Amino acid sequence: MRIHGACHCGRIAFDLDWPDDAPVVPRACGCTFCRKHGAAWTAHPAASLEVVDGAGVSHYRFGTETARFHVCPRCGAVPVCTSDIDGRLYAVVNVNTFEGFPGTLPAPAPVDFDGEDEGARLARRARGWIGTVVMRQG
Repeated sequence: MRIHGACHCGRIAFDLDWPDDAPVVPRACGCTFCRKHGAAWTAHPAASLEVVDGAGVSHYRFGTETARFHVCPRCGAVPVCTSDIDGRLYAVVNVNTFEGFPGTLPAPAPVDFDGEDEGARLARRARGWIGTVVMRQG
């Protein structure tokens, strides 16, 4: 299934190829950044993602600085988060930025990664995040 998503103004957009037999399961991260932005992330290791980052897109990092949030400077939405692990780019997408999603998504399941050390965090992302990611400048 192909899912298109974008920030509110369209400066950051993505096309997500999701495995047809896999449910889309949103997760509500408990960190202050995700809570304040109302993000609900999803990923599947068999999915692939193409992201178009428009001019002037901000990239925000905090904490361990191992994740890069792609923030639109115009509308403030955060549709994508990426992490470079051993030279490979991984990503999660914010289901609240999906456009024309066919069907209903379940309520986001709360998750909390406080106390997770950096090595465990990167290993979890490498196992569960989208591992085929192409970034384009728009």
